[in-house]
Order: sequence, then C-alpha cells, then structure tokens
Amino acid sequence: MSEVAGARPVRAEDAFDVDAAVTWLRSHADQRYAAGLAGEPEVRQFSGGASNLTYLLRFPGLDLVLRRGPSGTKARGAHDMGREHRIQAALGPVFPYVATMVAMCDDPAVLGGDFYVMERLVGTVPRREMPVDLSSDQASRLCESMLDVLVELHSVDPAAAGLDTLGRGEGYVRRQVEGWSTRYRRAHTAGQPDLEVAMAWLDERQPADVGSCVIHNDYKLDNLVLAADDPTRIVGIFDWEMATVGDPLMDLGAALAYWVQADDDADFQSFRRVPTHLPGMLSRAELIAGYCERAGREVSADAAVFYEAYGVFRLAVIAQQIYYRYANGQTTNEAYAAFGPAVQVLDRRLAKLLSAT
Repeated sequence: MSEVAGARPVRAEDAFDVDAAVTWLRSHADQRYAAGLAGEPEVRQFSGGASNLTYLLRFPGLDLVLRRGPSGTKARGAHDMGREHRIQAALGPVFPYVATMVAMCDDPAVLGGDFYVMERLVGTVPRREMPVDLSSDQASRLCESMLDVLVELHSVDPAAAGLDTLGRGEGYVRRQVEGWSTRYRRAHTAGQPDLEVAMAWLDERQPADVGSCVIHNDYKLDNLVLAADDPTRIVGIFDWEMATVGDPLMDLGAALAYWVQADDDADFQSFRRVPTHLPGMLSRAELIAGYCERAGREVSADAAVFYEAYGVFRLAVIAQQIYYRYANGQTTNEAYAAFGPAVQVLDRRLAKLLSAT
C-alpha cells in the first residue's frame, strides 16, 4: 500500500490496545464495513495537531481513522469525542466536506476513554510547506475556494441539521471573550505573558453578535483536504472538535489568526504553520473582504482588528493549554515544549494589533 503523508509510527506515550479497538469495531460497525475489517490493521499516528490523537488503521482493503482524546488530565469540556462524532454525523447529509462516520465508542472498558472511527478522507493536506507545486494563480484560487466553503458551512441551517441545540443564543461574542480569558488564567505558567492587557481590550471592544450559524472554529489550511488532481478544490475538512453554533465573524477571526503573510515581520513568520506566504495567497484584508462579499456582510476597520485580535488571543490560549500539559509533566512529548515560545510570539502579535487601534 502507498504511504500516507503525515502518518508515522505510534509514539509510545500514545499507544493503545489495537486488538481491543478492532474487536469492538467489528461488532459495532455497520455491516457494509465487515469485509474491509478482515485481517489485522497496520496502525500509524498522524503527526499533525496537538489536541486529540488521530490514528490511521490500514486494513488490507480499507483505510479508517480513529480519534481519541489524550491521556492524563484534560481541560474541562475539551476532547469530547461524542460531541465531535455527533456534529460530523449530523453535517454529513447536508455538507459534503466531512468524513463518513463508522462507529462511536463510549465504553471506557475498551480503550479507557471515548473514541470514534471514520472513513479516511483521501487527498492532499497542506502543512508548513505545500506538499505539491502551487502556481500563483492556483494559490489565489485555493483561497477563493476556502472562502466559498466557509460561507457554505455558515449557510447550513442548524435546525435542519439537528445541531441547533449546540447554540446558547445571544451573547456568543461575550461568552467567548470571557471563556477564553478564564481558560488562559487557569492554564498560565511561570514565565509566560499574562495577556491581561489583551483580555481587557477584547472585553472593552467586543461587538454585538452578527448572527448565529454552524461554525468550524479551527478553519485553516492544514485542516483541509485538497483533491489529489486539483489542489484548488477542497474535498474535506478535518478537526471538528471545537465546532458549534455561533457568530460567523468569530469563525473568520479564528481563521485569520493562522494567516501569516509574506510581508509579516520575522517574528510572526517564525510562527507560520501553513503555506499562507506563497505568491498568490490572499492577504488577511482580502480574506475579510472576500468573505463579506460572499456572505453579504460589512465589517468596519475597527471590527476587523477585533476579530483578528480575538483569533490570535484564542490561539494563544490553546497553545498555552497545550504547553501547560508539558510544563506540568502531563505529557513527555518534547514537541509540546515549542508551544510556550509560540504563546510569546502571539503575545507580541497581539501587542502589534492593539497598538494599531
């Protein structure tokens, strides 16, 4: 079988009882998977992401993906496999960019915690560097496709998809500012910035909600699957862990936080994790304008700074939560040590954004 990009040997810390998982799967998956589950799978771990753990199960005639939370202490409300599975299962019939769900296990006797299995989305996944050649024109068209798909997601009727219960009504912006501020304070470790100035700024400048729709909440290039024969066409979206019903412009702001442009300073360039610097890629301002044109919305210059600053702050919180696990010995994965310096880069990025207002 051909190699799958990003799939590597399973880290010892992240190993699980493969026999137990496969035995459970054979008795709980839909019958249409019975033939494909024959034989013993080769198990690999996907290296992308630093929250939930993702594994490739390569049976002789079928590729599946298993998702489970990390071991050890977890942030409250995080790593909810049942929720992640339910969102994708509900979106599948109305939004053609999610993987097909195969089975959900909430029996801790199997692997010690919840996990689910889905079909593998096949295609090209952008990483820090683009794995295929991309012309300037193709880079622009990929950005346009990203906007098209994001607006398509925001157009899904939450009630029709059975996801309206995810929302908590008005006040989404306020809840996010307050909630992420609380999470940062809880996850703070010695030597890290306190971000109090940024938290106060966000609290004072927050706009009212502009709407309520299904949002992904982690929409970025390396969570997209591109068609193998056309790197400008999106065929799938990964990582629905934080998806919910909320304000669409907050979703856009979360996406902007990852968007490091070719003309950004060297400090922010060091943070780049996806190939947004390539010739032809749209700027952050062009992404905002393109989204507003498609969605029929208007965003003032001041509001645009708020949404981007919120996205950068939220990303700093996520990085600090991951670093907290490393700093407190809850993981031995040395890759997580880099999240401490990443928070410091994002703190400096926040200071630059706030000084411009």
